[in-house]
Amino acid sequence: MQRQNFTEVKEFIFLGFSSFGKHQITLFVVFLTVYLFTLAGNVIIVTIIRIDHHLHTPMYFFLSMLASSETVYTLVIVPRMLSNLLFHNQPISLAGCATQMFFFVTLATNNCFLLTAMGYDRYVAICNPLRYTVIMSKGMCARLVCGSFGTGLAMAVLHVTAMFNLPFCGTVVDHFFCDIYPVMKLSCIDTTINEIINYGVSSFVIFVPIGLIIISYVLIISSIFKIASAEGRKKTFATCTSHLTVVTVHYGCASIAYLKPKSESSIEKDLLLSVTYTIVTPLLNPVVYSLRNKEVKDALSRAVGRNVS
Repeated sequence: MQRQNFTEVKEFIFLGFSSFGKHQITLFVVFLTVYLFTLAGNVIIVTIIRIDHHLHTPMYFFLSMLASSETVYTLVIVPRMLSNLLFHNQPISLAGCATQMFFFVTLATNNCFLLTAMGYDRYVAICNPLRYTVIMSKGMCARLVCGSFGTGLAMAVLHVTAMFNLPFCGTVVDHFFCDIYPVMKLSCIDTTINEIINYGVSSFVIFVPIGLIIISYVLIISSIFKIASAEGRKKTFATCTSHLTVVTVHYGCASIAYLKPKSESSIEKDLLLSVTYTIVTPLLNPVVYSLRNKEVKDALSRAVGRNVS
């Protein structure tokens, strides 16, 4: 009978931003505005890379894959969050929650390893320029993208299988989407094994890419210092600034969100962090690569010029 009680939970309800009361309409307007800018920015990045032959290089291929991944990533989470801000206590089935978590983990992991592939691309371009086209061939680019996505799928299968084999007693998720820890809290039984799995996966997904990126940039910086002219050093390092900016924000948020001790968790802080990496960070990519990247700005100018003429 006790096991039957465990299986009675068929759906969850998101608590979301209910503690903000009447300010939820304001949050809806702000989040919707940011979300529309995020969608527009990433779609523009993908489109401009596709139509401008000057951007048909490995670096921009990875950027278009990242922008596509970020677009789907936000589609998985933000529309339902916006809906819950207007229409409260909308239920989500266990299957729906598992599906959302699956895509969230897959795409979040995919984004981490795509950023690593972009770091490797910068390393080859700066440290081994004469062999760049040979090393960063179409086959290599395809393998790096498939490897990133495959790693995301593996992590998602591990997470979702472990999570949704748990019996649940609670129905109210203290969050605005099916994130790992908020759903885990609703289990009727001890979740130590799941917490170990989560910490292990999070550590792998964060530290392995960060370690590879750090190695890439140590080698890049050592190569830059060998350049004779200050202008040459500045111009070479400028090709890495957009990537470094995105990496710093992306891994900074991820590390705080998933590697901090449980004792330091609070609902308000967790919501703020989640808003940052589900809404703000995806907007950062098109903004940084549009405003700080001369090649993308030139491509946008050419596209606008063609349309005007």
